[in-house]
Amino acid sequence: MALINEHFLKLQNGYLFSEIAKRVNAFRVTHPKERVISLGIGDVTLPLAPAVCEAMHRAVDELGRRETFRGYGPEQGYPFLVDAIIRHDYASRGVSLDPGEVFVSDGSKSDTGNIGDILRHDNSIGVTDPVYPVYIDSNVMAGRTGFSDGGRWSDVVYIPCTEENGFVPDLPSRRVDILYLCYPNNPTGVSLSRDELKKWVNYALANDVIIMYDAAYEAYICNPEIPHSIYEIKGAKKVAIEFRSFSKTAGFTGVRCGYTVVPKELNGFTLDGRRVSLNELWSRRQATKFNGTSYVTQRGAEAVYSATGREQIGASVDYYMTNARMMRACLQECGLKVYGGEDAPYVWVKTPDGMSSWRFFERLLYEAFIVGTPGVGFGPSGEGYLRFTAFGEREEMLEAMSRLRRYI
Repeated sequence: MALINEHFLKLQNGYLFSEIAKRVNAFRVTHPKERVISLGIGDVTLPLAPAVCEAMHRAVDELGRRETFRGYGPEQGYPFLVDAIIRHDYASRGVSLDPGEVFVSDGSKSDTGNIGDILRHDNSIGVTDPVYPVYIDSNVMAGRTGFSDGGRWSDVVYIPCTEENGFVPDLPSRRVDILYLCYPNNPTGVSLSRDELKKWVNYALANDVIIMYDAAYEAYICNPEIPHSIYEIKGAKKVAIEFRSFSKTAGFTGVRCGYTVVPKELNGFTLDGRRVSLNELWSRRQATKFNGTSYVTQRGAEAVYSATGREQIGASVDYYMTNARMMRACLQECGLKVYGGEDAPYVWVKTPDGMSSWRFFERLLYEAFIVGTPGVGFGPSGEGYLRFTAFGEREEMLEAMSRLRRYI
């Protein structure tokens, strides 16, 4: 008799975005003539940069010739991409990394979910609240979260990010072993200043905490005083794993490529107190469970760092951030309280008149034909908010804002 991992049974019925899709599909069945505009799921809409497409075409041609064909590649990533990552994303900001500390993957969602493979099931975890659902769900699967009362997990330390504290988290109320930070933040769109990030690094150093730092949206930072990497903070390589993605930076949501940095200075512990390199454990895990990102994809990612690629990618980022600024201004004109949208492609909107997140979602869907993401789906502190994404087409976004004005 094959026994299942019963922790999977603790998961809520549907992933947040699957539930949204289900409700939107139900609306379309009953209202087939209405055109729905989605500002909910954070998928990009602009095409891949020409420099990326050209590089991928060249790579495909290489694979079609005997003399340049490639089979299995290195699980950790081809050196040409790893070197480009280190040179442009880190060395340019004064951060020194060894090539063996960078692991190319099929995206940061996979890595943030899989990183728990190298850590014991009984580590305590802390999350900012609201939070990207994958951080919680992957730990539910691993058995680290205890039981749920429908809104909170008993063994998770929730660190509230609310209007009262400007959506900037305070240090946790009790010690944790693993801490998840995502900045610029999904869903609130808020970023951490250098001093705030330093506070978390110092906390981790003093308490032997591992920080899982999701920097998937760092390309959208506009304020020059906001750090793009946690490793810009002294001591962070001793306590932090950083996740990066080409999905939102370069439109790779359908191509799939990201990378994770696991410094060689970072250690975990055995039960008897022995220090063990997490870099070595992650390398071993990847070699066993992952065959590497495709050669074609990695050549495309390499092109992101070319002079032409950087210019083209920068134009896409500017397009989305212009959307965010226009959306933010329109929502404020409508009398709504709005956060984010300045250093991140997300706008965090307080629902009017104390309306619940799902109620506001339903009202916008059925009365204005607009889709947002209910804030409560990101955690208890998200109740009473809705997340809008700036990744849509400009004309669609402007039409949605026009509808919203009429609705309000």
